[in-house]
Amino acid sequence: MLKRAFVAPDPGHMRLRFASRAVLGIGLAVALCGAAGHSLAAAVAGGLAALLALFTVTDATVRGQAITTALLPAVGLPVLTLAAVLHDVPVARDLAFLAVVGAGVYARRWGPRGHSLGVFGFMAYFSAQFLHTVPAQLPELYAAVLLSLIASSVVRFGVWCYERRIAIPAAVALPAGASGLGRITTRHAVQATAGAAFALAVGQVLSDQRWYWAVGATWWVFVATTSRGEAVVRGFRRFLGTVLGIGLGFAVAVPLHHEPVVVAAVVAVSVFGIFYTAAVSYTWMMLAVTVMASMLYGLLGVLDPDLLVLRVTETAVGALGAVLAVLIVLPVTTHSVTEAWVERALRCVHTCTAEAAARLAGSEDVDPPRRVVELEAILGRVRLSLAPLVHPLNPMKARKRRARRVLALLDDCAREVRGLASVAADPEASHDNRLAAACRRVEAAVEALTDVPAAGRDLRVDHAAATDLTGAEQMLTHLHALERALLELAVPLRRPSRVPAGA
Repeated sequence: MLKRAFVAPDPGHMRLRFASRAVLGIGLAVALCGAAGHSLAAAVAGGLAALLALFTVTDATVRGQAITTALLPAVGLPVLTLAAVLHDVPVARDLAFLAVVGAGVYARRWGPRGHSLGVFGFMAYFSAQFLHTVPAQLPELYAAVLLSLIASSVVRFGVWCYERRIAIPAAVALPAGASGLGRITTRHAVQATAGAAFALAVGQVLSDQRWYWAVGATWWVFVATTSRGEAVVRGFRRFLGTVLGIGLGFAVAVPLHHEPVVVAAVVAVSVFGIFYTAAVSYTWMMLAVTVMASMLYGLLGVLDPDLLVLRVTETAVGALGAVLAVLIVLPVTTHSVTEAWVERALRCVHTCTAEAAARLAGSEDVDPPRRVVELEAILGRVRLSLAPLVHPLNPMKARKRRARRVLALLDDCAREVRGLASVAADPEASHDNRLAAACRRVEAAVEALTDVPAAGRDLRVDHAAATDLTGAEQMLTHLHALERALLELAVPLRRPSRVPAGA
C-alpha cells in the first residue's frame, strides 16, 4: 500500500505539482487570513475553502475551472448561512443537513461542475458544525472564505497555471431515456440521504457534539463511487485510513499540538499527502486527512485521546451507514457500472487510433495526445469500478482473476495507444498505406467488442495481412500489439462464463 501511494508512476510529475501547488495556495490563503486579523475559526474556514477549490474543481479547461471556482461562493455561503441560522434548532438543522447531502450527490448529474458545487455546499454545512458557527460569526467567515478563494485562485490561475485537465464525469450515465430512479445520480442521492440519516441518528447517540463526523464519513463514501461494490471498498478504506491516521495522531498531534511551528509543518505535510496520494490510494489520503484534522482540533483547544477514539467510532458508523444504504436502497451493481466504463475506455481507444490515422494522413485538426490523456483518466475510473473484484478480501477468485486480466489488457492498450500518438507526431511516418490499414483493423476490433453481440462475432486475425506487415516500422508494432490486446479482451468481456460479474 505504501509503495502504491508514493512509488506509483507520476507521468509529467503531475501529482507532485498538484500537491505542491495545493500547499502553496492553501498556505497563502491561511497567511492572508491571519494578516487580515481573522480569528482562528475563520482562518480554518478559509483554509478549508481553498483546499476544496484546489481539490474538487476538475473542469476540462482552465477557463471552465475558473468559472466553477467563481461559482463556489454562490453555493457555499448560502449553505453556511443556513447552517448558522439553524444552529440552535436541532430538528430543522438535521433535516436541512440531510437535504444538503441529497442535493449535493444529485448535483453530480451535471458533470464536474455540479460535482464540485455539490461537494462545496456539503462541506460548508459540515464546517459550520465543525466550528459551531452562529449567525454573529457569518460576516467574518464570509470574508475569510472569499479572501481564501481569491488567494488560491491567484496561485492556480496565475502563479502556477500548468494543466489542461481532462475531467471525467463522477457518475456513469445510464442508457438514453433513463430518468427518475432509473438514473444513477438519482439513486445515489436517495442512497446517500438514507445512509446519512442512519449515520446522523447513531452518531448523535454516540456524541451530541461530534455526530457530524458520522455524516461526513457517509458522504465521502458516496462522492467518488457509483456501484455498491465501490462503496463497500471505499467505506473499508476510509475506516482503515482513519484508524491509521488516529494512530499517528496519538504519536504526533496529542504531544505536539501546542507547538505552532510543528503544527504548521505537520498540516502542510498532511495537505501535500492529501493531494499527492488522492489519485492512487484513498487509504493514505484519509490518513493524511485524519492527521490534519487532529492538528486542527489541537489548535482549537479540544484535542484529547478520547476525541480521537470517538472519531474512529463515528467514522465506522458513517461507513456502515453508506454500506447499508448501497446494499439495501436501490442498489447499483458493480457489473453494470464496470461494463459502462470498460466500453467507454474501448471507444476512447477507437478514437485515439482513428485520430492517429488521421494525423498520419496529414490532418492537422486532430489531437491524439489529448485523447491519450482522456484514456488515462477513463482507465482510472475503470480501476475504481473494478476495485471490489480485485480487492485482496474478495473471496471470488475466478472473478478476481478475470478482473485483473481485463485491467492488464486495458493497460496494454493504453501503452500501445501512447506509442501510436508519439509516432503519429513524427512527419516521416505519415502517408503509409500499411499503417492506415492496420489502424482500420484496430478500429474494427473495437467495434466488434462494443457493438456486435457475442453470437456470430468473428474476431479472427487475418494472418496473411499480419504477415504482410511483419518488419514494419515502430507504429505497426504498436498497432499489432494493440490489436492482440483487443482480441484477447473478447474472452473476459463477452463470453458468458468469463464476464467479470458484479458484486
